[in-house]
Amino acid sequence: MSKIEVVNIKCHGCAKSIEDSLIKKGLKNIKVDPNSQTVEFDGDIDVAEKTLSKMGYPKAGSSEAVSLFKKAKSYASCMVGRLK
Repeated sequence: MSKIEVVNIKCHGCAKSIEDSLIKKGLKNIKVDPNSQTVEFDGDIDVAEKTLSKMGYPKAGSSEAVSLFKKAKSYASCMVGRLK
């Protein structure tokens, strides 16, 4: 099982969006923890990192982690998750 620490996970709406998107990419056993800002899964770590970044949840410590654009995208992803 792989684990990635990301930024911008605010709630369970975010977690739902992340889980749904990673499942569509073929990853399995996904666990998203908003408190620790971590995503655990079985599957390709590169696919997970790219998908998470596109959604607005880049890897902690990366240059994208401080991007206001990524933060805004995470709010959009969060709203989608809340609606499901």
